[in-house]
Amino acid sequence: MASEQTLRHLLQAVAQGKLSPEQALQAYRFLPFEAVGDFAHVDHHRSLRTGFPEAVWGPGKTPAQIAQILEQLYRQGAFALATRIEASVYEQIRCQLPQVQYSPVARLCWIPRTQKITYPGQLSVISAGTADLPVAEEAALTAELSGFQVKRLWDVGVAGIHRLLQNRQALEADVLIVVAGMEGALASVVAGLANCPVIAVPTSIGYGASFQGLAALLTMLNSCAAGVGVVNIDNGFGAAILAGQILRCGQQMAARLHSASANPEA
Repeated sequence: MASEQTLRHLLQAVAQGKLSPEQALQAYRFLPFEAVGDFAHVDHHRSLRTGFPEAVWGPGKTPAQIAQILEQLYRQGAFALATRIEASVYEQIRCQLPQVQYSPVARLCWIPRTQKITYPGQLSVISAGTADLPVAEEAALTAELSGFQVKRLWDVGVAGIHRLLQNRQALEADVLIVVAGMEGALASVVAGLANCPVIAVPTSIGYGASFQGLAALLTMLNSCAAGVGVVNIDNGFGAAILAGQILRCGQQMAARLHSASANPEA
C-alpha cells in the first residue's frame, strides 16, 4: 500500500486547495504496491485504474505463495482470484485459507466477496465442444465472479450447426465469448449471426495439425465476419475481462449521454 508519508502529503494538498478531490483520486490510483514476503508485489490499485482487480496466475507459484497473495488481496477488500489451479494445489491452499472456494472445471480458486457487486449487461459464453469446457467455464465463471450476468451454451460446434441455430436466444446478448478448438470456425459463424461484439477464444484442443490451438487462432484472426476480437490460446480469463471492459465502457458512455441530455447547457 501507499506509504503513510505519501498519503499524508496527498491529503494535505487537498486540504490546502492545491489538489481537487478528483485530482487526488487520480494520483492515488498510481501509488505504490504492497510487498508479499520476498516473492511478490500486490497491486491493490489496479481496480481503481482498470476497473478490475489483480488476479493470481497459479502455475509456477507454490500453494503457500498463492495463499499469501490471495489473503493480502482479500484483506485489502479486493476480489481475490487465482487462475489455473489444479485440485491438489487447491487442497493445500485450503489448509491455509479455509474460506477459499474452487471450481475443478474452470480451475479457478477464489475468496468470495464480502459484498456482492452486480453490473448491468448480458454476456453469453458459447463453446464448440465438451472438450473446450475448461476454457469456456473459466471465462463464464470469471465474468460471474466479476459481477456480470452470464448465459452458457455448450457443445454447439459447426459439425452440428443445427444445435446452435436451435439456441439462437443465446446470441441475444451485449457481448459474446465464443470458445472453440480444432479449426475454430464457430466464432465466424456466430459473428455472422450476432449484432454485438464477439470475443473469440481458440483452445488447444484438436489433432496434430491443430498445433495446440494455433490453427484455431489463425482461423479466428482471419475471420471474414466483422466484429471479431481474438485473445490468446486457452485464455478464457482474458476474454472475460475484455468482455467486462466492453460492458463497462458501454455503461459509462450511456451515463455520459444521459447526463448530457439532462443538462444540455452544461
